Amino acid sequence: MPDLLIELFSEEIPARMQARAGEDLKKRITDGLVEAGLTYASAAALTTPRRLTLAVEGLLAKSPTIREERKGPKVGAPDKAIEGFLRGAGLTRDQLEERETPKGAIYFATIEKAGRPAAEIIAEVLETTIRNFPWPKSMRWGSGSLRWVRPLHSILCILTDETGAQVVPMDVDGISSSDTTAGHRFMAPSRFSVTSFDDYAAKLKRAFVVLSPEERAQHIWNDAQNMAFAAGLELVEDKGLLAEVAGLVEWPVVLMGQIDDEFLDLPPEVLQTSMKEHQKFFSVRNPKTGRIERFVTVANRETADNGATILAGNQKVLSARLADAKFFWENDLRIAKSDIAQWTRALENVTFHNKLGTQADRIGRIAALARELAPVTGADADQAKKAACLAKADLSSEMVYEFPELQGLMGRYYIEAAGEDAAVAAVAQEHYSPLGPSDDVPTAPLSVTVALADKLDTLAGFWAIDEKPTGSKDPFALRRAALGVIRLVLGNDLRLHLDRFFDGQLLRAESAANEALAAENVNELLDEIADHGVFGAAFQTVKERLGEVSGADFLSLEKKIPDASDDLLSFFHDRLKVFLRDEGIRHDVIDACIAMDGNDDLNLLVKRARALNAVIATEDGENLVQGFKRANNILTQAEEKDGVEYSYGADVKFAETDSEKALFAALNAAQAKIEPALKSEDFPTAMAAMARLRGPVDAFFEDVQVNTDNDIVRRNRLNLLSQIRQICSSVADLNRIEG
Repeated sequence: MPDLLIELFSEEIPARMQARAGEDLKKRITDGLVEAGLTYASAAALTTPRRLTLAVEGLLAKSPTIREERKGPKVGAPDKAIEGFLRGAGLTRDQLEERETPKGAIYFATIEKAGRPAAEIIAEVLETTIRNFPWPKSMRWGSGSLRWVRPLHSILCILTDETGAQVVPMDVDGISSSDTTAGHRFMAPSRFSVTSFDDYAAKLKRAFVVLSPEERAQHIWNDAQNMAFAAGLELVEDKGLLAEVAGLVEWPVVLMGQIDDEFLDLPPEVLQTSMKEHQKFFSVRNPKTGRIERFVTVANRETADNGATILAGNQKVLSARLADAKFFWENDLRIAKSDIAQWTRALENVTFHNKLGTQADRIGRIAALARELAPVTGADADQAKKAACLAKADLSSEMVYEFPELQGLMGRYYIEAAGEDAAVAAVAQEHYSPLGPSDDVPTAPLSVTVALADKLDTLAGFWAIDEKPTGSKDPFALRRAALGVIRLVLGNDLRLHLDRFFDGQLLRAESAANEALAAENVNELLDEIADHGVFGAAFQTVKERLGEVSGADFLSLEKKIPDASDDLLSFFHDRLKVFLRDEGIRHDVIDACIAMDGNDDLNLLVKRARALNAVIATEDGENLVQGFKRANNILTQAEEKDGVEYSYGADVKFAETDSEKALFAALNAAQAKIEPALKSEDFPTAMAAMARLRGPVDAFFEDVQVNTDNDIVRRNRLNLLSQIRQICSSVADLNRIEG
């Protein structure tokens, strides 16, 4: 069985596109081969800046012969029907076979498609792949119609078996396939022929090309670490930069250079970001001081002076870049120390969203919410407001304008330089967290407060203007914001009712989006929400006070705010299901807990869900759910039939069997444990007490006929079932449990 080797040799492919291009080449070629009947044993894609390579082992030498049988019209059918069938099958009438079937004589056609040589199929598949390759960006080069990310120079395509190698003949826009490739652009540019993948890889290595991106990355990392260690320093790990640099060179040569002394006092993050973004340099840190003192660059060639000229040029360019960074830093520090508030004032001219006002407007909303959240998080309210007002000041700084990824971090430096408390300064960096599922959750009360306010304002604002996520589209990262709130609440064991804070922030967002709303009316309503904690009662109070002068826009809030708040809470519940899925908590378990009161308290909801999930995973819990559903079904049918509600309490004196009396005792014992456990939010104890009802409930249904002829006993038993429903439903809505 032959092996296939393909190489598409071009000018330098952008590093960010190489890995995806390799996978696309592998998928499109192998899918095309399999679809044409050529199976294979294994396939591997490799990339360098100048080549996409695919090696396929154990390929069939030709596609198999295929026999297909088709059922046609009846014998004696109209000629047009028979002729149409013959055209589709590509046969003549004398090649048809007549067969007797239960429906009479039918024509059958046997179509045989002969197998094709592998080379013929490969040529077709490869040409189709090249002409339709899914580059993120591509253009035509020269006068042909081919679009490629960079000019394509040659196509290597060979099949190798025990008899040797043969070129798969093909041509794409005047580029004919061959068995030759070229080595390193500068160190070995001559072309040479290859006979197999092993021969190809070995000759490329001798021509100063390392084919595997993983091997190049490992070589860079090992050499850089060794150089740093030899100088008593440590390399700053950056996997993303390592992967990118490995895609910029075919023959990596690692060099370490010095940073000028005048730049060593810059914040290490500034040095690291500037070198990474502009020069693709790795940072080398002094472990004793934490300062970035040297850099590592990767050249694409060996030189007679061992890279001295390359290093000198890189150091010259780096010094110019760092001089800019130093200027930004010193200028920003001067402003921060004199009047940091001017940065916040500058945000009055920066639009956050055309329906939600400026960044300064948003900061005002966040500061107001942070002050309200402070009692819940244990932060000082005045400090929380101040921290929220300063947290985004660095967005106006020159450093963040140049390096947006440093937002927050630079704010921390600048707020500290302004003389503010370290905890207030830390908020600037930490209030953006958590950004993703692996990001750390802030724990400092001030940081938690402003982080919650920031994310809740984002969500409420976009809900107020109806810019919600739809399907896979989430342009404002609202799912991430909701997950951030969930992690902040659970990670810090916070107890807060989201409904109240949703209402207030939705109202502030509505005020920003609708100029017709009188500010004094909105402020009065916000004060009432703060006092009542419930939007409905607060709105009625203000509505009665204002009377007819309130206006239609204000009156529309009575329905609009609660509806948006309910919808936003539902969105949080959906995000919570995704978050808890990783813990193995089923969505129906969460639904059973969401149906209970207090479902806007995420901490309470999760504690209940974890306890319920643990109980129904046991045999007792699972069987109790079935017993509860049976009791509830019998009771519901009886209530519908009789037109009454059986909830007046059963009396043990009407119990006729031992199992009936035992259930009375078990229910009383369970209720005595469940009620105080629920009051103290000890859900494991409450769930365990509920699960212990499984035995008495099972025994009751085995021994007792509920709908007996004795009407008094029947009503008593139905009231007993009502007691089962009431006790179990006080823990969770078991009707929502599946199964």
